[in-house]
Amino acid sequence: MIGDTQPSLPMKKGRAGTMTHDYKRNGTTTLFAALDVLTGKVVGECLPRHTNREFPRFLRKVDKEVPKGLQVHMILDNYGAHGHDNLEAWLAKHPRFHFHFTPTSSSWLNLVERWFRQLTEKAIRRGVFRSVPELVAAIETFLAANNDDPKPFVWTATAEEILKKVRRGRVALDQLAS
Repeated sequence: MIGDTQPSLPMKKGRAGTMTHDYKRNGTTTLFAALDVLTGKVVGECLPRHTNREFPRFLRKVDKEVPKGLQVHMILDNYGAHGHDNLEAWLAKHPRFHFHFTPTSSSWLNLVERWFRQLTEKAIRRGVFRSVPELVAAIETFLAANNDDPKPFVWTATAEEILKKVRRGRVALDQLAS
């Protein structure tokens, strides 16, 4: 969350809006989000940190909001809190939950990252938030608007096109490692 160190210049003909190169950090929040890929609806919650204590709290929220008869498949990155030992016990008590981890540097495989991009572009990027509650309010407003009229994300590339790019990327990485 950031605040300006000085006001930006007003837009006028021939000059786009301006931003300073520096900023003042006013605090942070962690947004946990689970995207229903079929509907575009998002279960989200802002918490002060992203640790192995907050993550199970968010999972309980997802458990309450997803109808009981459905299996829950969650695509996760390899962040430490997502694979902590305390989750093994939690998963044993919640057998409808299934975790699937993206490979390192493959966040683009997780569609919730696309939703995070929309949140950033439409609600956060050029915003000035003078407190954590102000930032959380902006996130919650965007989340509510999204869920009032959710739209699923649709892959525009075929699986073959995606795999071809992955193979090209691996070749490039292998050349860098050599």
